[in-house]
Amino acid sequence: MPDVRQRCHLTQLNARWKGKQEVKTSLRTELTVAHICEGFVYNQLEGKGLFGLGGKLTIQPEYQRNYIYADKGGSKEQAVIHSLLKGYPLGLIYFNKVAKDKFEVLDGQQRITSVGRFVTDKFAIMDGANPKFFTSLTKDEQKNINESKLLIYECEGTETEIKQWFETINIAGVPLNDQELLNAIYSGPFVSLAKAEFSNSQNANVQKWSAYIKGSANRQDFLERALDWVSKGDIGGYMSAHRNDDTIKPLKNYFNSVLDWVSAVFVDVLPEMRGLEWGRLYETYHGKSYDPKKISNEVNRLAADDCVTNGKGIFEFLLGGSVDTKLLNIRVFDAKVSRAAYARQTQAAESKGKSNCPLCAVGHDANKKRIYKFEEMDADHVSAWSKGGDSSAKNCQMLCTTHNRAKGNR
Repeated sequence: MPDVRQRCHLTQLNARWKGKQEVKTSLRTELTVAHICEGFVYNQLEGKGLFGLGGKLTIQPEYQRNYIYADKGGSKEQAVIHSLLKGYPLGLIYFNKVAKDKFEVLDGQQRITSVGRFVTDKFAIMDGANPKFFTSLTKDEQKNINESKLLIYECEGTETEIKQWFETINIAGVPLNDQELLNAIYSGPFVSLAKAEFSNSQNANVQKWSAYIKGSANRQDFLERALDWVSKGDIGGYMSAHRNDDTIKPLKNYFNSVLDWVSAVFVDVLPEMRGLEWGRLYETYHGKSYDPKKISNEVNRLAADDCVTNGKGIFEFLLGGSVDTKLLNIRVFDAKVSRAAYARQTQAAESKGKSNCPLCAVGHDANKKRIYKFEEMDADHVSAWSKGGDSSAKNCQMLCTTHNRAKGNR
């Protein structure tokens, strides 16, 4: 029988599913780890479990995400095995019945793949400082794992019903990221081809992609970025329209065009380039011509400038003609320098009967002789940063907030 936590989980699922199309479910408690791991096949190149249950079970159907429990040192896959050794249940697992004696894993493929990989000696668990493979466990420990019973719900319904059920399971607490969920919803030949290209950690291009895109192949980050760029942000719409395509050539071509353009304009690869909105920048600026050598010199000059506090803004700043300094978040003067400049200006202004804002002092309005409080003024560069001015005390002047903002908007 399910424990209290599992019954609560089922109650949540049923509540969410109420009013939707009905999926037939039946609880199976007779299957053990040994049954599931019979004929287990794991594809190292693609990083996924393929088959189990004597060939009757497809462990990772196309709508499932890649195997990720081996990431970050394999702590999650080891935790699965330690749970079995301690006699803990692995939680509910869901199978989708696709034909007589043919099933695919609807939910639980990470846990099943972890167990299958361990039983076939694909990884070791740590016992203190000692690594232990399945075959190096004691006979009793091997028996405990093999005879561990699993709690499996067998589901049966139409493709639409199963996809909705899959989505409901994940809403209820099994975390998939947005792209993994979209892969499930729009599964088909297009997703299969796209995942083979962009979700394959063995792809020789991953290192190049990683210079410009944050994330990993296993978590679908490269695929998500490729789709985001080609669809101009409408990933779901694009996947729906191309779901049954038997080619991903337009997707690959656009993705490669973006990265080829980036690497041609910016010959230096800096860490700050990773994760920028290259698709948007490509659409905005790829029609303009740039001198890569001059761009390289400017990138390195700005990257070394202590006044530039947002290194990620350097690239869009240069693409836009070096105009929008807000992208660079130029370092402002600290409080000590600002107060010193305020005291100096105020003393000189009071002795001359003029405003301590130099721009008000030369004006013709009522503020010509006004002495502003420190809180009513902002620190500003005498010689603009864009013209070589630095953020030293000698280059600091205080302006009233009205004039400083007006100057900043010019």
